[in-house]
Amino acid sequence: MKVLMLLSKEVLTDDRVYREAKALIDAGYEVAVIMWDRYGKNKLKENVNGINIIRIQNKGLMKILPNNLFRNPFWWRAAYKKAVGLHELGYKFDVVHCHDLDTLLAGIWLKKKLKIKLIYDAHEIFGYMIESSHRYVSKYVFSMEKHLLRFVDHIITVNDFFRVYFRKISSKPLTVVMNCKDPICSEYVPPKNDAFTLVYIGNLHRNRFFPELIDVVGSIDNVKLLMAAKPENRSLYEIVRERSKLYDNIEFLGTVPSSKVLPLTFKSDAVVALLKPTGHVAKIVTMNKQFEAMACGRPIICTKGTAPGWLTEKLRCGLTVEYNEESVREAIISLRDNPRLCEELGKNALKAAKEKYNWENEKKKLLQLYENLWVKK
Repeated sequence: MKVLMLLSKEVLTDDRVYREAKALIDAGYEVAVIMWDRYGKNKLKENVNGINIIRIQNKGLMKILPNNLFRNPFWWRAAYKKAVGLHELGYKFDVVHCHDLDTLLAGIWLKKKLKIKLIYDAHEIFGYMIESSHRYVSKYVFSMEKHLLRFVDHIITVNDFFRVYFRKISSKPLTVVMNCKDPICSEYVPPKNDAFTLVYIGNLHRNRFFPELIDVVGSIDNVKLLMAAKPENRSLYEIVRERSKLYDNIEFLGTVPSSKVLPLTFKSDAVVALLKPTGHVAKIVTMNKQFEAMACGRPIICTKGTAPGWLTEKLRCGLTVEYNEESVREAIISLRDNPRLCEELGKNALKAAKEKYNWENEKKKLLQLYENLWVKK
């Protein structure tokens, strides 16, 4: 069976997409990913561990337009044309697997044109993501998503909070596939750092305590912060990179491939993943950092009143803080000065990963839904 995935970002730095594609390949499927290379820095075509990657770059009018919101319709059309062309050349897709709402319309066009199955993999609820800054646009997005779901054969999403949302607007079959990672060790292994080392690898956003986190860590003795991020928010990326240069204990790594995330996390003493506890997103979103910390047996610092904070408190795998500099500073110092507490929380995190929150469990659900899709074909 042949699977076409559509993705509006780089597959090699999107660990969820990479893991899903690799799981399908290992199970005997052929997988191609048509993705939007917004910065034009990669090969147009390549094969990575069996995944056929086809990139679409900004050309012509796409290059002239001021932002990606205006480029989206051109990306949909380009992805659609590229997929139809591949299909006509002999790569006969059986299913199109759309990652997030900004690929779904192109997937629907392909479903109608090629008479194939359509999976909608919702990593985010886009309407909630933009409701604080684009209230009227978000209302349109909610309405559009509900309408487009009529054409979907199966919905995949990331947690039970998202399941509740989609169950309210669609009766389509639904599977939760969490962004879990497999534990990298069977027993707890303590870190070996001269300075207490925090790590953050992920997206940069004002609602994730940036750039404030830089100044907080920069003012604490015997603490180091390793940071890596994607340049999707270019202005904040530059602010964080320049602010990091002000402190000897902040190391900004730029963008790192997904293969380096767990090794860097494992080398740390703790993971920091803060989220402003306002709006719908904070109440329902799960952060990849949490599952990475679990897989490595490392405690995490999260914000009270958020979904990651709730899970942290439930599993006793880290500390929860108020969303302010004083509370964050106190939590960092508390972990720095209490190795026994770090070990206890780290062991709890690893235990959760081994027992439930691991990719092996989630992969089985992904493969099962694909099997069911063919049964119902």
